[in-house]
Amino acid sequence: MVQNIMSKATIHVAIAILFHQNQVLVGWREAKQHQGNKYEFPGGKVEQGELPVEASRREVIEEVGIDIEQWHTFDFISHEYEDVIVNLHIFHASVQPEQLAEIKQPWRCYSRDELSELNFPKANQAMIQKLQWPRKIKISDDLSHLNNLEKDQMLYWRVMASPEYISQLQQIPVDQLSRLIINQRLWSQLNELQQQTIRTIHLKQSQLMQLQKGELAGGYRYLAACHDLKALKHAENIGCEAALLSPVLATETHPDTAALGWEKFKQMAKQVQIPVFALGGMKAEDLDYAQNQHAYGIAGIRYV
Repeated sequence: MVQNIMSKATIHVAIAILFHQNQVLVGWREAKQHQGNKYEFPGGKVEQGELPVEASRREVIEEVGIDIEQWHTFDFISHEYEDVIVNLHIFHASVQPEQLAEIKQPWRCYSRDELSELNFPKANQAMIQKLQWPRKIKISDDLSHLNNLEKDQMLYWRVMASPEYISQLQQIPVDQLSRLIINQRLWSQLNELQQQTIRTIHLKQSQLMQLQKGELAGGYRYLAACHDLKALKHAENIGCEAALLSPVLATETHPDTAALGWEKFKQMAKQVQIPVFALGGMKAEDLDYAQNQHAYGIAGIRYV
């Protein structure tokens, strides 16, 4: 007896992650809707003949009430159910301050920390994890720091790309690699499995300024090192999801480099909608003050 095998239908859904300062736009599904009484990101089914990014823009116009032209790939997630395959095409974009007054109810901005406390559909959990950056980034060339990171920390392993360092990465347990940040040059030399495990990629300012929109690998988080407003805005415009801005204060490692100071840091960080980490002269106890100066978090070598 020959069994009839029918191919499953595939549904394409576009989802929009909208950034404003250190917050993300979230709505609420009414009880009568599918997955009702839950929080949600804007989005909906991709219509025939429509590109997923076009659907994302259209859904935001219809649901949220604002039109955003600049979109970046955030992630792609595929769920296979008994009768259907659902492909989630996820994009991110920035909401400018002048657009806030146009946003419809019940959409509102929540801090990234608050997202974990909201009742989202299970399919959104991977997105939420990717949105929640730690508040402190330790910078070191010593990979053993991975073993004693605090809960709200990640490690930027600042080393050159070499076979020796690639070999060191192979000795690290997979569950720890997700808390690691490495530079794009080293990441590009890893095998596919290693690349998929280390999902946060660092860009030096020189690397950043050579890249254009559409050239970042989809599904990964990019952290851009910036020293001026031009670089900071370029990081946002090409789709980086966070930035390091330095030096905020004078440092022992770069005593001849002019510091920005907190006032200039605050002015610059306010002009982009992605998280900005304060780097340069930071100590762990500076976190609260830095956040009051519009920093998402802090990064440092010696005292973080």
